[in-house]
Amino acid sequence: MNAYDVIIIGSGPGGYVTAIRASQLGLKTAIVEKESLGGVCLNWGCIPTKALLKSAQVFEYLKHAGDYGLSVKEYDKDFDAVVNRSRDVADGMSKGVQFLMKKNKIDVLNGHGKILAGKKVSVTLDDKTEEYSAKNIIIATGSRSRELPSLPQDGEKIIGYRKAMTLPKQPKKLIVVGSGAIGIEFAYFYNAMGTDVTVVEFQDRIVPVEDEEISKQLERSFKKSGIKIITSAEVTGVDTSGKGVKATVKKAKGDEILSADVVLSAVGIKTNIENLGLEDVGIVVDKDKILVNDFYQTNLPGYYAIGDVTPGQALAHVASAEGILCVEKIAGHQVEPLNYGNIPGCTYCFPEIASVGMTEAQAKEKGYDIKVGKFPFSASGKAQAAGNSEGFVKVIFDAKYGEWLGCHMIGVGVTEMIAEAVLGRKLETTGHEVLKSVHPHPTMSEAVMEAVADAYDEVIHL
Repeated sequence: MNAYDVIIIGSGPGGYVTAIRASQLGLKTAIVEKESLGGVCLNWGCIPTKALLKSAQVFEYLKHAGDYGLSVKEYDKDFDAVVNRSRDVADGMSKGVQFLMKKNKIDVLNGHGKILAGKKVSVTLDDKTEEYSAKNIIIATGSRSRELPSLPQDGEKIIGYRKAMTLPKQPKKLIVVGSGAIGIEFAYFYNAMGTDVTVVEFQDRIVPVEDEEISKQLERSFKKSGIKIITSAEVTGVDTSGKGVKATVKKAKGDEILSADVVLSAVGIKTNIENLGLEDVGIVVDKDKILVNDFYQTNLPGYYAIGDVTPGQALAHVASAEGILCVEKIAGHQVEPLNYGNIPGCTYCFPEIASVGMTEAQAKEKGYDIKVGKFPFSASGKAQAAGNSEGFVKVIFDAKYGEWLGCHMIGVGVTEMIAEAVLGRKLETTGHEVLKSVHPHPTMSEAVMEAVADAYDEVIHL
């Protein structure tokens, strides 16, 4: 039997990153994957969606070329070519992970992995099963699109995010159910490409995990772009018997029937923990998540879990960080637990959203006396020159000690700016230190300094 120091089941941004770090630490490592290396993130999630969104953004630029003093006589979109570009980007990234596995001498075991008692893993491919043993087994099997009983996905008229990336033809009308990052990104993409889009959200505002002011700004921007938004509403049933789909939407004032070609269900995720052998081995699961300690060990020594299958935020960068921490602990390094209060979240619609730490409401709930600062991009020279002045940066500080409690941004390119707040908070910066760090001019990033200045009544450009 092939023996390893570490076997990882799943090769998404949790699994493959963990495998590389394990190999760097001198551990003999294997990774099990039943589909494509890179998992959902590289093949069906983060990366190919960004390729689609870039095409939409370029198309928007062409539509507004006149705003920049340019004249473009003829332009059109080719939906198939846009989808194909996205697939090519994904394939290139997956090949990159293959290269990294070879470079780091990691054995790739193709097939369906299952944990067995006695620190063993079985890998099944086309009716053939092999067994492997390892001193440490890490489960990193991720998640998939959650299905609601009222929205059973058929892959044609009612789809999940995966199908939304490769539709054979562009729908004329689309209903997006759920306004988290996935729903919002697809709503933006399809609207920009010319589809009539309606977003239905169960909570009383879109992007409900964000600060309330961010939700309001995005709703304004989306409505301006022609996206219809229905909040405090729920799709209670769908009729797919006719040509398109008829969705029954339950609202406070009564039911409304919406018709569309396709309904995209983006109501969260379901972990991939079935058929893994968890019950046979006796690993404790609660509310669809594998329970782990601060260093990702399950209730059984030698068995670990990271990423979406565990209770932390279901984000690619969280899975990578957890995996690195997990194997460093296995290798005997001194490591500190991950701070889940300092994880940035990004949504790549137009305008983009990026945030870290507490919202204003959360800071008040926790009893902080706060200082809040805001700087609108309408007052930013760089944003005006770029023709993208929608949005703002909002910062929240503890009035007593100057601790940076939260940072919330909405605007063009803000996903590239949020790391300043993450790093600042990690280094326990204060508002005055951010204020006295000279930011380059003209940049979008100056808005962070200006927002902090606003919190401390020192803002210059407002």
